[in-house]
Amino acid sequence: MRERPLALIQDDLVDYEKAMERMAALVRERQDDERPDTLWLLSHPAVFTIGKRTPAEHLPDPTHGIPVVSTGRGGQLTYHGPGQLVGYLIVKLRADEGVVDYIREVETRLVEALGKLGVPAERRDTPPGSELLTGVWTQGTGRKIVSIGMRSSRSVTSHGFALNVDGDLTPWDLAIPCGMPDVEMTSIAREAGRTSMDETRTAVAEAFEAS
Repeated sequence: MRERPLALIQDDLVDYEKAMERMAALVRERQDDERPDTLWLLSHPAVFTIGKRTPAEHLPDPTHGIPVVSTGRGGQLTYHGPGQLVGYLIVKLRADEGVVDYIREVETRLVEALGKLGVPAERRDTPPGSELLTGVWTQGTGRKIVSIGMRSSRSVTSHGFALNVDGDLTPWDLAIPCGMPDVEMTSIAREAGRTSMDETRTAVAEAFEAS
């Protein structure tokens, strides 16, 4: 894997729609070469986000009170909430790569970070004829621990990944996550029995060469 150092921005809890406004501004800056490739680490209050192709039957019952927000990324339904580390990647793609190539690099870097955190993990190839399979799964239990949804515009990526660290996993059971009815979501805390958000942020930043 080629070197790709990133500038690092870190925040704690940021409202999802406010984060989208700032991410759009970061993308414009990168498109105009006014900023370097960037990783923005943060978390969101509880929210479900959906991609363009998310079926209505995958949505949660609105009586649960968690808002559902449409987003321009790829992928399907994802839950965000406290205790989850979100990483937005504003990266100018190289001439020889597309957004799917970069998603594979993101998966590989997150597998590296999880290994350092004591959670052996893997990415999975997309079965022939299926919709693009993205994310990271635990090796031992086969549960999904990272969701990924990205897009690119004028060769610059946006959106990114959501890594479950130590938050409440029950909201995932209220809908169909990632378009996969049989998927079981997990977290570092569940798999390793211990975790630290600070330790996770450090491991992820190091895996992405971000400082």
